[in-house]
Amino acid sequence: MLVGLNFFNKILQEVDNERNQRRFESVHSIKVRAGKRRTYFFDVRKTKGNDFYLTLTESTKKFNGDGYERHKLFLYKEDFNRFLAGLEEVIDHVKTELMPDYDYDEYTRRHEEYEANNMENNENTAYDTSDKSKASEVPEAPEATKAPEPEEEPEIKSEDDMSW
Repeated sequence: MLVGLNFFNKILQEVDNERNQRRFESVHSIKVRAGKRRTYFFDVRKTKGNDFYLTLTESTKKFNGDGYERHKLFLYKEDFNRFLAGLEEVIDHVKTELMPDYDYDEYTRRHEEYEANNMENNENTAYDTSDKSKASEVPEAPEATKAPEPEEEPEIKSEDDMSW
């Protein structure tokens, strides 16, 4: 009888673990690298009632190199339109009123050049990818628009890889 009860409890525990895993799985996810220390994750998640919500996560490597600091925002469907309108309004205000002369496409161009150089190097050069000294460098920005670039953040493939 005791063996049967232990077996039943083990099955229930496995079912609970599977449910908890599914609850935290992303239906869709986008990772946005922002510099060398900061990454944003946009995840669509599913509720028990088959509804969807977003989690916006900022992950920043700590300066002492000891892990990551994360900030998470939950955004529900009833707030999507107001959230997007507010975000667009404040971004537009900065771009048109506060910093109209700033080149907001600079970093997009630099990233595209960096990706093109990496693709070209990967196609034309056979070398050990663990050798960082041969990796392509991002072109330097003009001094007036250059932002400080902290250390490289290791790639996080999923939220499960992030230690809290």
